[in-house]
Amino acid sequence: MSDAEAIHGLINYYAEKGRMLHRSLESIFESLRDFLVCCRDGKVLGCVAVPVSWKDLGEVRSLAVAPDSMDRGIGRQLMQQAIEDAGALGLKNLFTLTYEQEFFEKFGFRVVAKESLPSKVWRDCLYCPRADNCDETAMILEID
Repeated sequence: MSDAEAIHGLINYYAEKGRMLHRSLESIFESLRDFLVCCRDGKVLGCVAVPVSWKDLGEVRSLAVAPDSMDRGIGRQLMQQAIEDAGALGLKNLFTLTYEQEFFEKFGFRVVAKESLPSKVWRDCLYCPRADNCDETAMILEID
């Protein structure tokens, strides 16, 4: 519970830069169990959420690393843990909508047509200012 405000701050820092969607503090609390965080000395340095979207599909979202903690491997560690946790949960696939295609390719994600994703995954797009002209890349990872 004590990480929620820091998660909120990280996500909205990047949302202000147009790199991800804004999240309310209420929505962070509602989905707190979906988050993994990297903490050092009591400070949240990064976060990622992996909500379940369907019986075999999860989403990687809200991946953020504190600006003063970049280039330390925190994003990589969070992604590795997210993939491991998704596999342990029984998910067969993870998807993401991203501006960071090269980062996700390092983990085996591949580009897919947005239309290939189930319509259920588009619920957050209703609140996106770019909904009618989405410029994110849809990617998917098949979990071994």
